[in-house]
Amino acid sequence: MTAAEQGSPVIQLDSVYRCYEIGDQVLNALDGVDLDIARNEYVAIVGASGSGKSTMMNIIGCLDRVTRGEYRLNGIPVGDMSETELARVRNREIGFVFQSFNLLARASALKNVMQPLVYRSMPRSERKLLAAEALERVGLGSRLDSRPNELSGGQRQRVAIARALVGKPAILLADEPTGNLDSVTSREIMALIDQVHEQGQTVIMVTHEPDIARHCHRVIRLSDGRIESDEHQHRQVWT
Repeated sequence: MTAAEQGSPVIQLDSVYRCYEIGDQVLNALDGVDLDIARNEYVAIVGASGSGKSTMMNIIGCLDRVTRGEYRLNGIPVGDMSETELARVRNREIGFVFQSFNLLARASALKNVMQPLVYRSMPRSERKLLAAEALERVGLGSRLDSRPNELSGGQRQRVAIARALVGKPAILLADEPTGNLDSVTSREIMALIDQVHEQGQTVIMVTHEPDIARHCHRVIRLSDGRIESDEHQHRQVWT
């Protein structure tokens, strides 16, 4: 299904540049990118190292700002937002899953998942309940008190996914979510991300692995900061 068929885009990049000054040279990590992503799309962003895919993910996730052009999230120009407003968007609208998990080493799985809710005005008992429900959803309802070093790589990534989902964000951003996992565990994690998409969330994933990209309905290939191709496909389901 195309963005036009799905309605107004949730993400719009219009002639977006992200430039970095290196000595007396200017590097265009993103070089005039135009991109629309509709609600509930399942998108892979692929490309070689240095192609601009991580920069694009940081822009979409409101972790970085464009140098030129405009990024609109739900129709609202992100460039007009203050740092406080951006933090609120990241906390409420976007869930992040990283290759390195980014968990608090000394905190239990439950406390790690509760972390994004600390910045919301809700009682601790409610935060604890929502975090427990999120861990149950990813199959870790019996490991609430386990610390990261007591969990396998796949279990740690499940905790990271639960943390990303606990605030019920509309968009899930996953940066190489299976990069540190073996093939069997990668299948389990991708099955979980597939379920997240099927339950109505927009999923955008950076990956360099063709097997992972085949899970998505749409594959955007970057090269030298530009979109080289943008194709829809029949997604692969691993069994």
